[in-house]
Amino acid sequence: MNTQPRHSEPASTEPAAPARPAAPTDLWATVDALWTWLDAHAAHGAREGLLLRVLKLSEEVGEVAQAVIGATGQNPRKGVTHTWEDVQGELCDVVITALVALRTLTPEAEEVFAGHLTRVAERSLESAGDRSAQEPAP
Repeated sequence: MNTQPRHSEPASTEPAAPARPAAPTDLWATVDALWTWLDAHAAHGAREGLLLRVLKLSEEVGEVAQAVIGATGQNPRKGVTHTWEDVQGELCDVVITALVALRTLTPEAEEVFAGHLTRVAERSLESAGDRSAQEPAP
C-alpha cells in the first residue's frame, strides 16, 4: 500500500485513458477472486502463507493510524499529509484484507461472517435496547 500523501496532479492535455469497468458489486465473489489471485501469486504457502496473510492486517491498521495522524496534522514536523478520504480508503483496505484472510481460513467465509455479524448485532442491539428501557424518560 502506498503511504505517500496523495496530491492532485495537474490537468493533462493528453487524451484520457479508457474508462475502467465498474467495480464488482458482489462482495463475496470479489473476495473469492482476490483470494484466488493471491494464492496463485503467493510467495509462501501453507501455514506460513496463512500467518503472513493474517499479519497483513496489522500493516493495514497501521496505515489507518498513519492516515489519521496525517489528516489531523498531529505530527508537527510533517503537518497535514493525508485527507479523511485517505482514511476511508485505508479502512476499506483493512476490511478487504480481513475478509480475504477469513476466506483463507475457510471456504465458508460468507456464512461464517454472516453468522458472526448476526450474533454481534443481536448481542449489541439487544443490550442497547435494555439500557434505553432502563433509562428514565426526560
